[in-house]
Amino acid sequence: MLDPDSLTLVAITDGAQRSTDDIVQRALACVRGGATMVQLRLKDADARTQVEVARALVAALPASVPLIMNDRADLAIACGAAGVHVGPEDLPAAAVRRLLGPDRIIGVSVGNDAEALQASSADYVGIGPVYATASKGDAGEAIGVAELARLAIVCARPAVGVGGIDASNAAAVVAAGARGVAVIRALFSASDPEAAARSLRSATGR
Repeated sequence: MLDPDSLTLVAITDGAQRSTDDIVQRALACVRGGATMVQLRLKDADARTQVEVARALVAALPASVPLIMNDRADLAIACGAAGVHVGPEDLPAAAVRRLLGPDRIIGVSVGNDAEALQASSADYVGIGPVYATASKGDAGEAIGVAELARLAIVCARPAVGVGGIDASNAAAVVAAGARGVAVIRALFSASDPEAAARSLRSATGR
């Protein structure tokens, strides 16, 4: 089940060609700095590799920090993750709910009203891209904080802002109605992920 506080700072892995140990150590550094959830996003890795990394993260992360798999509900089950985050091209959230049952966490990416229709079966929504981002090639145009605020109301679910977020703009995202922020580049590409997470967590005011 989702604890809304776990959405305060979601650290999303950057998909770079990193070893399992490097991913785990960077995730743990983010958690020490204040990350409250970790999302494993390895777009170019095969299923076996994703499960291997996910199992290592499940074993290493504190029980209070859920691991969320990107896209793949089947892999979430295989590795014992807390849940899955799906996008518009993945299985619909309603189908994912039937696979995962009532207790695992489901997040849904939302960038417009059509995608917001998927939110009824989700525990939370990731709304964006709020700002321009190079981390996700298919992210689309930035929607801005005003549209984030509107979509958060439409979805009627706890929301995290995603896309181009760092310590300089995280406060504006939370002020617009997001429960927290989800961050890739400003955390996993940082030279000091722990310090970067601490700055981001402070910027959220939570």
